[in-house]
Amino acid sequence: MTQILLFSSVLGIRPGIADAVARLEAAGHELVVPDYLDGRVGDEYDPAMDYAWNRLGGEELVRRGRAAAEGLPDDLAVLGFSLGCVLAATVATTRPVSRVVLAAGAIPPSDLPASWPAGVPAQVHEAVGDPFRDEGSAERMRDELATAGAGCEVFEYPGDGHLFMDASLPGEYDAASAELFWTRVLAFLA
Repeated sequence: MTQILLFSSVLGIRPGIADAVARLEAAGHELVVPDYLDGRVGDEYDPAMDYAWNRLGGEELVRRGRAAAEGLPDDLAVLGFSLGCVLAATVATTRPVSRVVLAAGAIPPSDLPASWPAGVPAQVHEAVGDPFRDEGSAERMRDELATAGAGCEVFEYPGDGHLFMDASLPGEYDAASAELFWTRVLAFLA
């Protein structure tokens, strides 16, 4: 069993996050899922991003992410979806963790205020046509983690859904890619 700190996307703790939690718990993991967006849940990115970045702000988001990790064990795994990737990567660079999964968002360590910890592996999962994808970030992250003495697997999936693994977003969901995503993530976290 692994304890996992899971950060939702900017859309909040919606049905896709509940599905992720159920899948991870069925695999024997224990989950902590902080509500860092004040209970806000939505289906549209623009108003959600406006609230997160313009109302809360980056510093507050990072503070909330770090606070969510307080008191959790050092062998904690961190999983972030979309905006949650920023929080997951920040937690990984500011306290001990065992591994990191970034789904729909790569965060190279050079974009963070602290260095990546040696020996902490990561996975990055992105759809090739994701409209929010920062081209080259996943490869930069892989290269920077190799320099830091950590491995980083980068997985690309066909399609253009940002949260392609979220069945509750039918315009983005890709069933085959989602199953492959979960196979890879569950093996990594085992």
